[in-house]
Amino acid sequence: MRPATATAAAVTTLLGAGAAAVAIGRYAGDAALRASAGRPLPADPRLTVHGTGPGRITLTRCLASLRPGTYGIEGPGVHAVVGPVVADARHSADTVVRRLVRVTHGALGAGTRVRLTPQLYVGDPRSALGIDHTDVDVPGELGALPAWFLPGARGTWIIAVHGLGTTRAHTMNLMPFLRTQHLPVLGLSYRGDDGAPRPQGGLGHLGDSEWRDVDAAIRHAVRGGAERVILYGWSTGGAMAVHAAVRSPLRDRISGLVLDSPVLDWEATVRALAVARRTPRALLPLAVRAVQGRTGVHGDRLGEAAGPGGLRVPTLVFHGPDDTVAPWQPSRELAGRLPGLVVLQPTPHAPHAAMWNASPAVYEEALRRFLTPLM
Repeated sequence: MRPATATAAAVTTLLGAGAAAVAIGRYAGDAALRASAGRPLPADPRLTVHGTGPGRITLTRCLASLRPGTYGIEGPGVHAVVGPVVADARHSADTVVRRLVRVTHGALGAGTRVRLTPQLYVGDPRSALGIDHTDVDVPGELGALPAWFLPGARGTWIIAVHGLGTTRAHTMNLMPFLRTQHLPVLGLSYRGDDGAPRPQGGLGHLGDSEWRDVDAAIRHAVRGGAERVILYGWSTGGAMAVHAAVRSPLRDRISGLVLDSPVLDWEATVRALAVARRTPRALLPLAVRAVQGRTGVHGDRLGEAAGPGGLRVPTLVFHGPDDTVAPWQPSRELAGRLPGLVVLQPTPHAPHAAMWNASPAVYEEALRRFLTPLM
């Protein structure tokens, strides 16, 4: 091969490899940005159902299926709820037996492929929990945002906001408890959710634009008679709550925050979701840059929350070391920077946005103690 031809071939190969790397980075970035609207997170492994019996289900043995607590399991056309591992069951090296709480719909047969989810309920508060609610539309900057409103006797409202990989059905996990506290609850859908306006380009912004829908919910609550609001956010919903608490013109109406697995380091979350998509680690910086370039997501969320002009209301954070989507180190640092204002409730053995699932009783007692002086 002539030198010029060889050089041209080498340049073409390099350009091709570079273009492929950029394409992979963009694909991985898009996977992170589209991990909302109820799509399963790539970090959630698929499990196989090996069999069921009265009150029991046998699943593929892995770290996920051995988690303590109560979870939903879902697959094509099926949703069910499983409880803890059955201690006296006959397990094998490849399977684990958990308590089968209920099958919401569909059928669980041998070979059914499912994923664990923190969402225990489907439908709406009335059909799933027997709790009366009103379907409302919250006026947002992109259009109407569907929400559930559960009335309560107190003047402080809870605005509940789901995060990555779930829908507003996730907020129903805590609705029975919040009802016992007589707190009105607004379970919000935001841009990108089913029935809500489509975000620009169809991509989520990991809370950087969606927080304005939380701001719209605060305005709706105040118009509806709320004296104060407590923002309750899971995952990117936690990031939205932080943004709103710092930036909202109505921040003086916010009396507290509850954050479950908050995404306080968006770059780490993008990298984690890209790794779960089997993106080569060498290309992770491209995934981060692709997200930033396509959406404008930027900034130091931890610095915004803990710096001058940052959080100034009591904040309870549920987070743990087993969260592989939103590392808990920023939550620990936030509590360390704002002692007396931010309380961290460490939750071991819980995946992303499932701190309640791992230990509902412990979680709800910590929540009760936090909420009581804010009501």
